Amino acid sequence: MPSLFASYLRVYEPLAAFDRDRQSYWRRYVSEGRAIAPVEGPGRQRTAVIEALGAGWTRLPDLPEEAYVLETDDGLLVCPWNLRIRVAEAALSARDGVPSVLADAFVPPVLAGQARAVVDDWRSGARVLEHGVPRVHEQIATWGVPLRWFVLFEPAERDLVTQPGRRALRYRTEISKARRRSSRALSVLRKSVGEAPITEAVEEAARWLEEFHPRSVVELDYGGLVDLLSDETLAADDSPELVAGGLAGLSRGEAEEASAAYDKLVARWRAVQLLERCN
Repeated sequence: MPSLFASYLRVYEPLAAFDRDRQSYWRRYVSEGRAIAPVEGPGRQRTAVIEALGAGWTRLPDLPEEAYVLETDDGLLVCPWNLRIRVAEAALSARDGVPSVLADAFVPPVLAGQARAVVDDWRSGARVLEHGVPRVHEQIATWGVPLRWFVLFEPAERDLVTQPGRRALRYRTEISKARRRSSRALSVLRKSVGEAPITEAVEEAARWLEEFHPRSVVELDYGGLVDLLSDETLAADDSPELVAGGLAGLSRGEAEEASAAYDKLVARWRAVQLLERCN
């Protein structure tokens, strides 16, 4: 279930990335004024899931197909929510590593079976043969921003709004630029630190970007995190610059410079993560 205090990495694809039925659906969706703004989306997602689940996890909820939409000079770009598959995956992951008695109480076997069927059908079978490999357009991180996400953006791509009731901080870039940046970062990391966790994390992000249409747009949205940070803190946030500086230091063999940038980033976002314990 989406957290109120979360950040989001999204990919918006052009209509050409979808089959004809989906293209028609998303055109109607926009023309009918149903598209939801990113600032409202997380709350709407939470409400939809809670209402669908009702008093208990007795069935896999039927959730409407919703999306975030960007309207550009080149046409519509769509970021589907895929709520049904995300709820199914959440139901299955909730059972992992939990004693069977507790797992069955929280996610009954009948629901787990429905969830498994939905996931299997979505990732294989007739759906894939007809529509191609499915893509999850949105990644969510609670109580912080994964450092690997900053690799994809540059400071000039930031959009900061600090007006009361409309506070937001987002980065948007063309997917081709994000792919080049992740590729460069991977090259530097492999040469300097090898197959370390940070290298694997950036590689995972790079692989995810490869799933999408080449005319897509990538967005990093601080989401509800802006409510934890002052206007001054948001304006002074230079996380992408610190990541770029750290990578530049590694490429030059200046380990101290890279370490200083990394330590500053970790300290900054650890302070945000610690707020979860106060919540």
